[in-house]
Amino acid sequence: MLIFLLYFFIAVVFIQIFYYLGIFGKFAFAKPHGITPKKVPVSVIVCAKNEEENVKKFIPLLAEQNYPDFEIVLIDDASSDETLEAFEQFEEQYENIRLVKVKNNEAFWGNKKYALTLGIKSAKKEYLLFTDADCYPASKEWITAMTSQFTLNKTIVLGYGAHEKIERSLLNKIIRFETLLTAIQCFSWAKAGFPYMGVGRNLAYKKEEFFNVNGFIDHIQVRSGDDDLFVNQAANKTNITIAYTPESFTYSKPKESYKEWFAQKRRHVTTANYYKFFDKLQLSLFYTSQLFFFLLVIILLAFQFQWIAVLALVATRYTIAWIVIGFSAGKLKENDIKVWFPVVEIVLIFTQINIFITNLFSKPVHWK
Repeated sequence: MLIFLLYFFIAVVFIQIFYYLGIFGKFAFAKPHGITPKKVPVSVIVCAKNEEENVKKFIPLLAEQNYPDFEIVLIDDASSDETLEAFEQFEEQYENIRLVKVKNNEAFWGNKKYALTLGIKSAKKEYLLFTDADCYPASKEWITAMTSQFTLNKTIVLGYGAHEKIERSLLNKIIRFETLLTAIQCFSWAKAGFPYMGVGRNLAYKKEEFFNVNGFIDHIQVRSGDDDLFVNQAANKTNITIAYTPESFTYSKPKESYKEWFAQKRRHVTTANYYKFFDKLQLSLFYTSQLFFFLLVIILLAFQFQWIAVLALVATRYTIAWIVIGFSAGKLKENDIKVWFPVVEIVLIFTQINIFITNLFSKPVHWK
């Protein structure tokens, strides 16, 4: 029995090494790319529901972008606070801001995709750049950096949506590491020719891509997924690219309690159930091999079975994974959290198990 577990463990280690070197290495070891301004016409789209405080702080940062041809489309999704009033003030203040007012629709009540569809259809520019109401750009060159990756063929650009750093907070390190790992997976599979998701905090695409797949109609019944399900459907190996210069980042305030973050991750996991079969398979294989790696290490070392070989395999896997994560963290300016990899990885595995069990018994709450 133990010899079988050892062979199984060897297979698991090789699967993990394949992911880290063969897939994630495509981003980790990619050459840095520069910013060559394209000056394409851009509509920056922000959809907000009850985000009064955030929009007052962050919309001016969007309006002050250093870019020659852009508009900002502000979508108020039937807010019950003073978000709409704030948007109306910005519309009066800035000539390039236009407002889309969304009223609750009985058929699409509470569905962000309905509100976004109205905003996209009202956009006057050929290229669309999305961010969330609680996000802000890293620099005044954000639009330039994101749109610089567009070409005639590359019409979908995945950007990095980072979280603010909070000193002396373990939860903050966990959240930021999970965001980093998600970006590594997302960017690496895109570079490998198998794009499967993007994040609405920082995503750009040509307007025609939206209409080529009839917008969100194929997954309109799913409350979330205006970003990742759209990319999962519309992106392919020829039309996808990534932006990872620091100027292209966006930042948002992370959750401050484990309960809030856990609820957020529950929503993300349920959305992944609608990915294409291959994408669900590769994600499941990665996380399952992670789990079995730790379980088999504990069992084999508990029985001291071939412990030298086991420790050698553990050291090899950790060395490779740490190198890949280290290079990736450097690209995405997250160097301070790479040292926490061994600890955070275990926390994330237990969180994923908890999410899986919790979602079996209750459905998560989506758009506000």
